[in-house]
Amino acid sequence: MSDRRPRDDRGSHPPHEEVVSGTPGGLGTFGGVFTPSILTILGVIMYLRFGWVVANVGLLGTFLIVTLSTSITFLTGLSIAAIATDQRVRTGGAYYMISRSLGLEAGGAVGIPLYIAQALSVALYTIGFAESVVRTFPALDARWVGLVVTLGVAALALTSARAAIRAQYFIMAAIGLSLVSLALGQPLDGEPAGLTGTVADPAPFWVVFAVFFPAVTGIMAGVNMSGDLENPASSIPKGTFAAIGVGYVIYMALPALLAFRAGPEALASDPLVMRRMAFWGDAILLGVWGATLSSAVGSMLGAPRVLQALARDRVLPRWLRWLGRGSGEDDEPRVGTVLTLGVALVAVWMADLDAIAPILTMFFLTTYGVLNVVAGVERFLGSPSFRPTFRVHWIFSLLGALGCVWVMFLIDARATVIAIAFVAAVYVWLERQELEAAWGDVRRGIWMTLTRAGLLRLRGAPDPKNWRPNTLVLSGAPSRRWHLIDLANGFSHSKGLVSVATVVPEASVEGERLQTMEENIRDYLDRRGVQALVRVLAAPDPFEGARRLVDAYGLGALVPNTILVGHSNDVEERDQFCAMVRHFHRAQRNLLILHAREGEQFGRRETIDVWWGGLKGNGALMMIFAYLLRTSLMWRNVRVRVKMIVPSEAAAEEARVNLTRLIEETRTGAEPHVLVGQGRPFHEVLRQSSADADLIFLGMAEPDDDFRGYYERLLERTEGLPATAFVLAAEEIAFSEVLIQTGG
Repeated sequence: MSDRRPRDDRGSHPPHEEVVSGTPGGLGTFGGVFTPSILTILGVIMYLRFGWVVANVGLLGTFLIVTLSTSITFLTGLSIAAIATDQRVRTGGAYYMISRSLGLEAGGAVGIPLYIAQALSVALYTIGFAESVVRTFPALDARWVGLVVTLGVAALALTSARAAIRAQYFIMAAIGLSLVSLALGQPLDGEPAGLTGTVADPAPFWVVFAVFFPAVTGIMAGVNMSGDLENPASSIPKGTFAAIGVGYVIYMALPALLAFRAGPEALASDPLVMRRMAFWGDAILLGVWGATLSSAVGSMLGAPRVLQALARDRVLPRWLRWLGRGSGEDDEPRVGTVLTLGVALVAVWMADLDAIAPILTMFFLTTYGVLNVVAGVERFLGSPSFRPTFRVHWIFSLLGALGCVWVMFLIDARATVIAIAFVAAVYVWLERQELEAAWGDVRRGIWMTLTRAGLLRLRGAPDPKNWRPNTLVLSGAPSRRWHLIDLANGFSHSKGLVSVATVVPEASVEGERLQTMEENIRDYLDRRGVQALVRVLAAPDPFEGARRLVDAYGLGALVPNTILVGHSNDVEERDQFCAMVRHFHRAQRNLLILHAREGEQFGRRETIDVWWGGLKGNGALMMIFAYLLRTSLMWRNVRVRVKMIVPSEAAAEEARVNLTRLIEETRTGAEPHVLVGQGRPFHEVLRQSSADADLIFLGMAEPDDDFRGYYERLLERTEGLPATAFVLAAEEIAFSEVLIQTGG
């Protein structure tokens, strides 16, 4: 069963609990983790490319490559052990671990290239097998041998994972016999390479590293069998570390045998040089064939399981969901195995071992890096839900992640950028699919940690340089007063905070209903492309609810500094409305009251009029709001006209010069308009001059004992005008300084 739920069910089901339990009668540590891991580690690179590695970088360089590669793998093993002992690792291995910690987008962004890497690994190993066979039997064609062997590997994987694991025990015996035969062998004729001997024209160190690194990625073979293990929490750490340790000992011993038994030219030119120096040469062939075949089988078992997990989590496109099907009692991913076979056959037909190995290196290093990030972040956040029995300090996981990125850039900076771009592209694509999972992930913990750190540092009064409107919109039902939310969204520029609040009667709703209403409003805003916080509050009446919100809403220093409300046409509620305005002003919240006709949506958004009364008080704040709208996406073509009334032509010239200079200093892009009143009352000039505007900003006096009378006269004078925002600055901040900073 998938752990997914449809998007429209979001919030209706709690995340599933991950219990660290196993599959009854499943594979154990030795058979399920150590065996596939060590057989993949001691594979084609060891038999067919180790001599070439020694010949190009010398014995000391080989020791460095082995140690560096194993260190990265070991640090990743620590991270894997921590994750595996905290959660039930199901089918999908590394993909499962990442997706359940960083979310489906991150899991899929790594899981898809991980699947490709493991599918190509099948080709890597079968090409190595074919290469060794053709060197023994020159009459054969390497490409056709590889194709036939790939088909045989797929047939074994399709038969049964258990049968494949049992076959690997015999292969392990063959590898052990080959290593013993090599240890008992004799040196070849000629001068040995020794400590520092290399070929005349050696390959660059990091090129050699890239070819070698897939040799230590075998731990994924065990991790990918997680869904078949009886006790993954115990088996994955034990089997993984045992494989890493045994592999490191062998990889440090073999270069010494090669360097002191053969010359650099022989090591570089003959991939089967081990056969020539072994006590029983054919034992090396048995080891090569066994190792390559077992590694191919391990990858053929692991890749389809990653694909199956991706399909079941609905990460893959809808037309590929059939890849999540399982067959038989063991839920074998047979359809995924067939697809993996197709990918491997194409790669085998190209038949270039040295070209495939670096590609695998990049994909595996990417996977390793993200696994380290997962474990490091989980440990750093210290979430109560993260309780691994195998504890690793987050610094080791960080070192593992940095080591992966560092090595990727040293190997090939261009390929690293391409790999990162590929992963990022998959992540963005998955994010646009709006995937929803029925489990929690670590991303919420990351944001909680960052939010906490930010809030604790937001102390003291705001400074003019960093001021921006954090707007509380008292919208009621958003669909009925969308113009309020639209205006606040234009102010925010997706940087300031917008909170959309609705007050409902106390008697009509309960706690669960309030949460459902908030979720519905949030979905509505998402569909309209507005990022905002949502709050639904129950109160005896809307005005009391608004006062409660302003008094209590916010966290620490992060509280709304600007309130945006719509005008109320209900005359019977006018006293309550005016009392609410006085309350907002006493709470030092800037206020915008939008007076607009029913259903009005700011016309064509071509003209904004700001009626100027001076830089102090409301003037600077209105200019800031107009500038923010002018530089927003929805109002990008708007003209901002700053209008000022003077009594005579004589005063007009001086006022025009001063207003022009002010606008130039603030660099807001507004246009100065100085109007001569000629004895006409202000409201008459206002009506004539702003009749063609789409939005008008007009300053409002501070509330006094007769504020209702003042407000009703204001409404009367602006009746019939386009949408008008009455602005009242109340915050203790020098908005004139904010205006100058805004213009810069």
